[in-house]
Amino acid sequence: MKSTIITAAFITLFSTAGFSQTWNWDKAHSQLNFGITHMGISEIDGSFGSVTAKITSSKDDLTDAVVDLSADVASISTGNDQRNNHLKSPDFFDAAKFPTLTFKSTNFKKTGAKTYEVTGDLSLHGVTKTVVLNATLNGTTTNPMNKKTVAGFKVTGTIKRSDFGIATGFPAGALSDEVALNANAEFVKD
Repeated sequence: MKSTIITAAFITLFSTAGFSQTWNWDKAHSQLNFGITHMGISEIDGSFGSVTAKITSSKDDLTDAVVDLSADVASISTGNDQRNNHLKSPDFFDAAKFPTLTFKSTNFKKTGAKTYEVTGDLSLHGVTKTVVLNATLNGTTTNPMNKKTVAGFKVTGTIKRSDFGIATGFPAGALSDEVALNANAEFVKD
């Protein structure tokens, strides 16, 4: 009787703990984008072309998920080479001094059937701030080519460039202080 109880306890322990799943950013089918208002009349969009990210979770509903993301600031692209180079300069991101943008979640809270509030630390331009992002799980599927499970997310949020000391020489009338964040991401389950 005692050995049956001990065996049952071990099965329960190992079936509920220690079996994490890892999902990796699919570089070919994901984008990390941003948008800022120029002179109060138009939205200028951009993206970071070199991004790595993963989600680690031991629960199928992702409520214990941890997101780790890193982007190469020099991979910034807005569709205009002159603007891209200016954004990499000390006037803005200072990519030579601060080459990497990172985000690490501290909480992944389920808010609806397919929605989450993701809180974490964003490090950008030598400053780390806590930010809150909204994530929607678009769904999961099996990739017919490699037979791996894929999950799609839409992530949105807003930060203030002044919080990170970016473009402090530009007034809000020229560039909005608020910067919209937008990621369309596919993650492949290992």
